Amino acid sequence: MATSTAAALKARTATADRGKARAQVSNLQVYTWVGIDKRGIKIKGEQISKNASLVKADLRKQGINPQVVKPKPKPLFGSTGKKIKGRDVAVFARQLATMMAAGVPMVQGFEIVAGGQSNPRMKDMLTNIKQDIEGGSALNEALGKYPVQFDELFTNLVKAGESAGVLDTVLDTIATYKENIENIKGKIKKAMFYPAAVIAVAIIVSCILLIFVIPQFEAVFKNMKADLPAFTQMLVSLSRWMVSYWWMVLLIAVGSAVGIALLYNRSTKFQHFVGRAVLKLPVVGEILRQSAIARFARTLGVTFKAGVPLVEALDSVANATGSVVYNEAVKRIREDVAVGHQLQLAMKQTNLFPNMVTQMVAIGEEAGALDAMLFKIAEFYETEVNNAVDALSSLLEPMIMVIIGGVVGSMVVGMYLPIFKLGSVVG
Repeated sequence: MATSTAAALKARTATADRGKARAQVSNLQVYTWVGIDKRGIKIKGEQISKNASLVKADLRKQGINPQVVKPKPKPLFGSTGKKIKGRDVAVFARQLATMMAAGVPMVQGFEIVAGGQSNPRMKDMLTNIKQDIEGGSALNEALGKYPVQFDELFTNLVKAGESAGVLDTVLDTIATYKENIENIKGKIKKAMFYPAAVIAVAIIVSCILLIFVIPQFEAVFKNMKADLPAFTQMLVSLSRWMVSYWWMVLLIAVGSAVGIALLYNRSTKFQHFVGRAVLKLPVVGEILRQSAIARFARTLGVTFKAGVPLVEALDSVANATGSVVYNEAVKRIREDVAVGHQLQLAMKQTNLFPNMVTQMVAIGEEAGALDAMLFKIAEFYETEVNNAVDALSSLLEPMIMVIIGGVVGSMVVGMYLPIFKLGSVVG
C-alpha cells in the first residue's frame, strides 16, 4: 500500500513538474534586437526568451552591446507567410534527420531548423513543437498537434522510430518518402493542369470574341444590307445573347462549380462516382491509376520497413493513395489481411492492381522481403508516371494550338464570310 501511494505521489509530482515546465515554455516570446559588436559593427537578430533583460544579458556574454531589445510585433491580421507545403515538411524531416545523425540534440536541431525558415508559419510551428518537446512531450505527440502538416502516417513512423531508438534513420526514410510522394503529386498536377488550361483558355477567348469583337462586325453588316450566311447569322445571334445574358452564364458557371464542390465534399457516393469516372478517362485516368499504385506501394513499404505491423500499416496507407477508389480498396485489403488472408490475395480480390503487382507482392511475401519488393513496384510505377506525364505534355502542346486556333479561326472566318460573299458578287 505504501509503495503504491509513493508511486502515485511520484507520478503526481512528475506531472506537476511537466506542467510547470510547459507554463514556463508558454511564457517565452520572440525578441528582436540591435547591438554593437566588439569591432564596432552594428548587427541585429532575433532571440526567444522570457524577457528583454535576459536577452540583453545573453548578448553581453557574447560581447555584443545591446542598443535596442523589443518584442517582435505580431501581424495585424493573424499569422503571415505562405501556406506550409508538403515539400517544406520533407525538407524539415531531411534537415532534422541529418542533424540528429550528426549527434545534435533534438531541441537544438529544432532551433537551428526553425531559425533557417523564411516562411513565418513554418518557423512558428517548429518553434511551438520545440517548446512542447522542452515541456516533456514526445516528438510524435508534439507533431500530432499539427495533423494537416504531419498526418497519421508521419506520426506513427516517428513513434516507431522513437520506440526502437532509430529516430534519425526513420526521419531520413520519411524525408525520402515525402520527396517521392511530392514529386508524384507535382506530376499529377501537371498532367491535370494542361487539359484544364486548354479548356479555360478556349472558353475565355470565345467569350471575349462574342461579347466585344463580333458586335463591332454586326454594325458593319447592318450597313451592308445583305443577307448573312447561316454560320455568320448563328455567331451574331449567339453574340447578342451573350451580351444580354453574360451575367447568367457567369452565375450558372460559378453556381455549378460551387454546387459540385459541395456535393463532392458531402456525398461519399458522388466521390466514388467521380473517382471511378476519372480513372476511366483516356491517358489521364491511366496516369492517376499508376500514381495511386506507386503511392500505395511506397507508403506500405516505408511503414512495413519501419517495423509497423502489416494491418496497422494498411490503416495509414489508405489515405495516402490519393484516390477515393483505391482508398476504399485498401480498407477492404486491410479487413482481409486482418482475418488471415495473404496480402497478394487480398489485393487481387479488388481487381484494381495489375497482375504484375500482385505477383511481385506474392514473391516478396514468400521470400520475406515484402518491403524491398514494394519499393521496386513503387519505383517502376513512379517512372511510368513520369514518362506518361512527359508524353502527355508533348501531346497537349500542339493540341492547345489546334483547339484555340480552331475556335478563334472559325469565328474569324464566320465574320469575314459576308465580306467574301460581297466581294464575289461585286467581282
